[in-house]
Amino acid sequence: MDQPQLEQSVADGVATVVISNPAKRNAMTAGMWRALPGLLAALAADRGVRALVLTGAGATFCAGADISSLREPGDEQQSLAVRAEEALAAFPKPTLAAVRGYCVGGGSQLAAACDLRFAEEGARFGITPAKLGIVYPASSTRRLVSLVGPSAAKYLLFSGELVGTERALRTGFVDEVLPAGGLDGRVREFTSVLASRSQLTQAAAKEFATGRTDRDGYWAEQARGSGDTAEGIAAFLERRAPRFTYSA
Repeated sequence: MDQPQLEQSVADGVATVVISNPAKRNAMTAGMWRALPGLLAALAADRGVRALVLTGAGATFCAGADISSLREPGDEQQSLAVRAEEALAAFPKPTLAAVRGYCVGGGSQLAAACDLRFAEEGARFGITPAKLGIVYPASSTRRLVSLVGPSAAKYLLFSGELVGTERALRTGFVDEVLPAGGLDGRVREFTSVLASRSQLTQAAAKEFATGRTDRDGYWAEQARGSGDTAEGIAAFLERRAPRFTYSA
């Protein structure tokens, strides 16, 4: 039997992290929650990584936390999940969740922490603490509300019901829905675009989009010293692909 693990690879500037626990629909064990922040830190430090994809092995993204590990004493399991989620949200480069099959509980928590979410038709999303009598973390709740709005967040949290890709797209939880068999190709295409763009623009936009308001001067200084603006304008005028050099 395959051991639960997080698999990683890097190709063409894109890091891919695969949640793999096929015996339990890729449920996250305590060990996997613990491993994710360190794995992300190493990928963030790799100057060759320009974007990151999070996905699940096989036909499922992630069915949540391994329920057997919820029997651990105290709030350790939830704390591990929150630390992993926050590490993913803080990743300095664009992140994309590629979702097929079930994306439930902790799986939805991880998907929401990514910058973007692409899903294959037939995927199912749910945030299920109400089925277990668990208080969903405040930080995770705020992130969900900022993503889908208060009413849609309450629908998901109050009911614990699963929703399909049509509703997920309508509420803003998902950014694109792809037909069966089309997810991987679209993810490769889009992350290639991300990897070709200015990391300066992406890093600043990522901070500003989270509501940070104290770094305008910092990013203006980075722009002046980076050379990306001059290179982007020169490439446009010369009708060639830009060669951006700034690294987040």
